[in-house]
Amino acid sequence: MNAKPRPWPLRGAALAVALFAAGCASSAQRPVLYPNDHYDRVGAGVAQQDIDDCMGQAQAFGADAGRGQAVAGSTLTGALIGGATAGAWGAVRGDAAERALAGAAAGGAGGLTRGALNAGRPSSTFRNFVQRCLGERGYDVIGWR
Repeated sequence: MNAKPRPWPLRGAALAVALFAAGCASSAQRPVLYPNDHYDRVGAGVAQQDIDDCMGQAQAFGADAGRGQAVAGSTLTGALIGGATAGAWGAVRGDAAERALAGAAAGGAGGLTRGALNAGRPSSTFRNFVQRCLGERGYDVIGWR
């Protein structure tokens, strides 16, 4: 009995890598400012420079550290859960190793995708730092997009 290799784990991995790349390529979220008196006085150009400066300060002080670790952690968590779940089902059916491997691949791809989709969202520490910096300059941050 000559079994055909199963290409679906490779396809899933390729899809996950493509999704990860798309997630990383998307622009990071930026603060949205309310057009208060200060904003009206300085104008949109100066406001954008101030946003860039505050975001740079947040990065310099390490407020956004751990984004890559979050993606890696999400991928590892997905792989562990997928492998354990599929392996348990495989133990009942008698093909635990094969199912655990497939489950780990699927879970890892799901975790990677989740991490990539969230990669453009700054951490709450980063957002708080930027909002405080902009607030001290006279701006009113009303959200992020």
